[in-house]
Amino acid sequence: MRYISNEEKSSCNNSFYMQFSDDQRSVASVYPFRITGYYADLIKTPGDAIWRQCMPDIRELSDDTAENDPLAESALSPVPGLIHRYPDRVVLLVSNRCAVYCRFCMRKRHIGCGDDTPPDSDSLDRSLAYIAATDSIRDVILSGGDPLLLDDGSLYDILSKLRTIRHVKIIRIGTRVPVTLPDRVTPELCNILKQFHPLFINTHFNHPAEITRSSHYACSLLSDAGIPLGNQTVLLNGVNDTPSVMRELMSGLLELRVKPYYIHQMDLVRGASHFRTPVAKGLEIIRALRGHITGMAVPHFVIDLPGGKGKVALLPDQVEREGDVLYFTTYRGERIAYGDIKETRE
Repeated sequence: MRYISNEEKSSCNNSFYMQFSDDQRSVASVYPFRITGYYADLIKTPGDAIWRQCMPDIRELSDDTAENDPLAESALSPVPGLIHRYPDRVVLLVSNRCAVYCRFCMRKRHIGCGDDTPPDSDSLDRSLAYIAATDSIRDVILSGGDPLLLDDGSLYDILSKLRTIRHVKIIRIGTRVPVTLPDRVTPELCNILKQFHPLFINTHFNHPAEITRSSHYACSLLSDAGIPLGNQTVLLNGVNDTPSVMRELMSGLLELRVKPYYIHQMDLVRGASHFRTPVAKGLEIIRALRGHITGMAVPHFVIDLPGGKGKVALLPDQVEREGDVLYFTTYRGERIAYGDIKETRE
């Protein structure tokens, strides 16, 4: 497998390295730095929402309270490069590289570190053999790193091999490329992807400033190829942790034909604790979305539990019961009674 060319990105990275403080260089020596020219141009001022997501911060090195692998992915890997947490789906890691290295990445322990090359054919074959031998697997999620940094031929090879496994019904791709390197989404790429339906893409917009003419065009190409698009946003301190920012983001995503899917509570990953917010903040945001914007734009708020125990969804309004009457709180803060019935058995 091979990656796409990286010339523009490399020159952009070098220019930033020359401007880094000693602290930033120290951080980048542990947790690598990478940015595209396109994404760098979205930075308007140091410390803004784009800057915070991609620039090294000395607090990354002082965080020793969290885990390198908080979701126990290593323990859930029956073969290297494959994560099998839920019975019917697996995550296939096909890349160790992203266009931009997000400072809050839950896999920052190894993304861009060490051997920055895609998995070799033997590793991929072992993962495919495991999938083929496990009939319960219906859903394969390509992740990494970013799968769309592989070249078109490598992606076609992986997708073709997955489609030879009869019990694999759904293929998903997790990618931030429409946000960080939208020019990677080409008509040629889309012509490849649409050969492997049902195929879904989840992307990763975190802030309204990431919705641009270029990202809009990239998402349009994918949608026009018949690919349903979803979005997974991470709730980040100082980036998107206000109702007004999330309303603008979620509404804007629908204009891109991207369905808001999840708002993720920050994973308990080492080197990123300064991005964490209280769980109450996420519940406040969901409460501020519901009823104020279309329900299509309201995602699930989830926590991915430590130890690989899976995702749980949280709702802002707890149901109160008094006998056969339930009380709910509306988006306007009104407490409304709802008559329930007792369970009957025939």
